[in-house]
Amino acid sequence: MAMEAHDIEALIRTTFPNAKITITDLAGDGNHYAAEVIDESFRGLNRVQQQRAVYAALQGKMDGANGELHALALTTKAPE
Repeated sequence: MAMEAHDIEALIRTTFPNAKITITDLAGDGNHYAAEVIDESFRGLNRVQQQRAVYAALQGKMDGANGELHALALTTKAPE
């Protein structure tokens, strides 16, 4: 089951309401996306911690073979 870019953004925005979020559909199939999430809460966290926080915000949508989202290339950082 494919996801829409706005659905991914809405899930992330629930946890990061003030973030700058950019979602790009990489393959046009609703299963392969890139996301850039820029949020102040990432300041002082390493990249793994930042990305784990975003994956947690996806509420299991990427979990296992039954996940709605197959692939997400994730870029995270604090604002400059």
